Amino acid sequence: MTAPAADRVRPGRTATAFNTVVAWLARRGVSVYGSRELAVRGRTSGEWRTVPVNVLVVDGAEHLVAARGVTQWVRNMRAAGAGELRLGRTVEPFTATELTDPAAKVPVLRAYLRRWAWEVGAFFPGLSADSTDGELAAAAARYPVFVVARTCARR
Repeated sequence: MTAPAADRVRPGRTATAFNTVVAWLARRGVSVYGSRELAVRGRTSGEWRTVPVNVLVVDGAEHLVAARGVTQWVRNMRAAGAGELRLGRTVEPFTATELTDPAAKVPVLRAYLRRWAWEVGAFFPGLSADSTDGELAAAAARYPVFVVARTCARR
């Protein structure tokens, strides 16, 4: 079952190629500006599903932002509540808590846009790191945000 177009934004060819390269590098232990490979169990298959992500630290807490909206990894994360962040041979298990309060998302979205607008700005039409709190809060429902809590030592 696919989500309505309003729930997510499909990447174009350039973004798909970029994601492929970033994921390939992450599997080999090379982080591109904080990138990792996110692994989450599929909500129906139970198999590991992977996608490159940017881990963002705001006020000492790590966050994952779904710039493309409610994607498959978001649905899987909501169902599993946990996953792994991978970089080369380093695997870091974590639990995830979704932020639902738009006001709580504002500083995270602002920091995300400040750091990665060059990469994901196309998925945030009309928004930037300089947008008002009200503008970011109004758009917050379109961008799932998870707080990441590491569950054990790196392996």
